[in-house]
Amino acid sequence: MSETKTLQYRTDGPEDGPLLVLGPSLGTTWHMWDRQIPELSRHWRVLRFDLPGHGGAPAHPAPSVAELADRLLATLDQLGVERFGYAGCSIGGAIGAELALRHPQRVGSLALVSASPRFGTADSFRQRGVVVRTNGLDPIARATPERWFTPGFAAAQPAIVEWAVQMVRTTDPGCYIAACEALAAFDVRAELSRIGVPTLVVAGADDQVTPAADARVLVAGIADARLALVPGASHLAPVEQPMAVTDLLVRHFSSSWQSADHPTGMTAIPAPPPKPVLSPVPPPGGEVVGPDHHAPEPLLDARADAYDQGIKVRREVLGDAHVDRAQSVADEFTGDFQDFITRYAWGEVWTRPGIDRRIRSVVTLTALAARGHLDELAFHTRAALRNGLTPTEIKEVLLHTGVYCGVPTANSAFAVAQRIIREETSPEG
Repeated sequence: MSETKTLQYRTDGPEDGPLLVLGPSLGTTWHMWDRQIPELSRHWRVLRFDLPGHGGAPAHPAPSVAELADRLLATLDQLGVERFGYAGCSIGGAIGAELALRHPQRVGSLALVSASPRFGTADSFRQRGVVVRTNGLDPIARATPERWFTPGFAAAQPAIVEWAVQMVRTTDPGCYIAACEALAAFDVRAELSRIGVPTLVVAGADDQVTPAADARVLVAGIADARLALVPGASHLAPVEQPMAVTDLLVRHFSSSWQSADHPTGMTAIPAPPPKPVLSPVPPPGGEVVGPDHHAPEPLLDARADAYDQGIKVRREVLGDAHVDRAQSVADEFTGDFQDFITRYAWGEVWTRPGIDRRIRSVVTLTALAARGHLDELAFHTRAALRNGLTPTEIKEVLLHTGVYCGVPTANSAFAVAQRIIREETSPEG
């Protein structure tokens, strides 16, 4: 089993100070926090990290927010840090929420900046991945200023705008797409009440990416949380309003982050030495299950399990909007059929490990084109793009179909696929 990967990082401030971790937004590097460092490093040892493939970091894509949190913890473990404060912006905030939920013993205090319990919709982030896979990061980079900054700031600070565009443009596309997939799957709305650390939620008053309504959902769900609305700031509030955000972070972590070990914050605690691996001692009357034995698996409701797996995969492949439409029109007459295809096609076939989703999309496109099922070919063309096929690869599939299934068949399929590809790969704006 491979070791958990770590993250690229840098530290500032006194080596013996309590550790404060700063997490970046998607498409940025640790430099987004540069204006906060002089003041924060007077009080804490500040660690900033880069997401995979950002800022020259190794391009090892992370498929989920949980994986990013695990990589951060592996990095801190190497440094011997057990407990820390954490502030994160956007996807960095998602990492902070993940840490507070899954590893509460490690987080002393939390700040969520321009964050949300669910970022937009899963479909929107998966489509962004399709756009990047098809067009590269340049269209996303060019649209960055209007997403990150207010119009007044963008007009007055052209150098910062160009810096932001170049930051996105130089990110590894595969890692950016993986981060989009991670945000598509992130949803902690039902778990917010389990965040037990003092939490500051910071929102830009003009942020359209994670609007103030998202911040209020966080504050309403987290027991010990308060909201700070920053005037004149959009999504990248630490860059646009550095003094206001710095002051909020200093006041929050100074007042809410205490421990018995350190009067003003959490102390860095050396990691315990590795323990030798011992053979397990069998319990009285019990049996040790070794590598050549298999513990009995618990009995599961196979039907329920297949449906739950199926609906998850169906949403990931076809998109929430499509599945929601199909379920909304299901009635007593069609409901059993919807249940059947979710359980059988998606829960038992699409989940099989023998081939990956890209290959399954190739097979599906070929079969639907050959049989003339053009309506289903349309939404499976969207699915193929989300599963990682490029427009060029889809073209080759349909060319091959034309040889073996007939030119008229391929002609109809090309017309459908061309329309869908144009819709799905056209950059927004």
